[in-house]
Amino acid sequence: MLPLIPQLDVNKKDPLYTQLYNYLKEEIRSKHIPAHSKLPSQRQLAHDLQVSRNTVDAAYQQLLTEGYIQSEARKGLFVVEIRNSFDPAASSNNAAQQDSIEESVRNKSIPSMEGYDFKYGDVDIAHFPFKSWRRFAMKSLTAEEGSLLLYGEPQGERQLRKYIASYLSPSRGVNCSEDQIVIGAGTQCLLSLLCKIIGKDLVYAMEEPGYDRVRLVLKDYGKRVVPICLDEQGFDVGALSRSEAKVVYVTPSHQFPSGTVMSISRRLELMDWARRTGGYIIEDDYDSEFRYEGKPIPSLQSLDRDENVVYMGTFAKSLIPSLRMGFMVLPVRLLAVYREQFIGYKQTVSRLHQHTLTHFIESGEWSRHLKKARSRYKKRHQAILAAIQERMGDRVRIQGSASGLHLLLESDNGMTEDQLIAAAKNKGVNVYPVSPYYEMSPASAPAQVLLGFAGIDEKRISEGIRLLAEAWFE
Repeated sequence: MLPLIPQLDVNKKDPLYTQLYNYLKEEIRSKHIPAHSKLPSQRQLAHDLQVSRNTVDAAYQQLLTEGYIQSEARKGLFVVEIRNSFDPAASSNNAAQQDSIEESVRNKSIPSMEGYDFKYGDVDIAHFPFKSWRRFAMKSLTAEEGSLLLYGEPQGERQLRKYIASYLSPSRGVNCSEDQIVIGAGTQCLLSLLCKIIGKDLVYAMEEPGYDRVRLVLKDYGKRVVPICLDEQGFDVGALSRSEAKVVYVTPSHQFPSGTVMSISRRLELMDWARRTGGYIIEDDYDSEFRYEGKPIPSLQSLDRDENVVYMGTFAKSLIPSLRMGFMVLPVRLLAVYREQFIGYKQTVSRLHQHTLTHFIESGEWSRHLKKARSRYKKRHQAILAAIQERMGDRVRIQGSASGLHLLLESDNGMTEDQLIAAAKNKGVNVYPVSPYYEMSPASAPAQVLLGFAGIDEKRISEGIRLLAEAWFE
């Protein structure tokens, strides 16, 4: 039995299970609950505390994960004898230090640095659910999950693939089963595998401008890459038809970097091209979770009736970039090639990370995190548009502002791209070039710069845009 029934307070910031976990941990550390003591059953302790069994189970699971208690079959849970002495004060200080570190992160929208950084690819780390992610990560490292230390399925953990398939259907209209999904360490890794699956001797087309790291992979594989220009409706399918390309890489729902949304008529033209030529479309849906005007744009894959579209997605924007986890949905005919010729390639994403994400989704944390992220990024999106309008007015043109986590800014002050970036930097503001995304930079096009806004809060966005206006127009 416990020496004292803890007092749990629903009004406290910490959840009830965290309060119970902290209480039991400190009682074990201080020897108030001796080694080898049997803990009350979940049912009994839940009754005594007047809380749900889920609350008790979550606290017990965390103690199991951290090694404070152990489970003995058909007997119950027992306190482990901790041979190394604990200094409760010191450990309390360590815990306080960890909380302090996390609090300092939450109080900053970007890592500690001088100036204002509008870097595309950054996300909001200040509000990342560190504690939940850490809890699920530690849960994946228990003895009960020991099999995760061995090799897993080449396509990725089946349960995670099931969750991905069930998410894609209502949110993006993607028609697939978990058997068609291949998880991999990001877009470049998956694209490398896809080049092998589709074939080595085909000509590839991609958007101009387009994602430079995709172009890099294609060229490293010796592919001939044909740049296809954009117009107000997106990708020029007529130019594609006149080329020798048999595979095309596109970002139709939010073209990178221009932000153009491919029109439905252009989408149907592209599907018709694939049907006529037997070609393949690689659809990179890299940030479709974040749209601020109108309804979500259906995926190209949702229009595919001829097994010509490979759908690609990532958790880099919606969760964290360093997770290095993306996925692709193979049409059935390419799945057959993969299974026959390339199933021997090992999975490139840690099973522990996959399992952690699976727990994260199962618990509902994923849905809550995504909902909060959408709300937060929408506020930042509104903040940057309002600040640009207030400080720069019609002296700049904004492109690609309906969705995503970045926009392009074009100035009428006559500066070149390099001059815009240098002038901003002199004011302590980092903005980024668009020219690297072109295969052939247009000679007469007005200079543009790219601004990402996900990793910088509203107050700093406003101040950063004020400084940009000073740098460019005063």
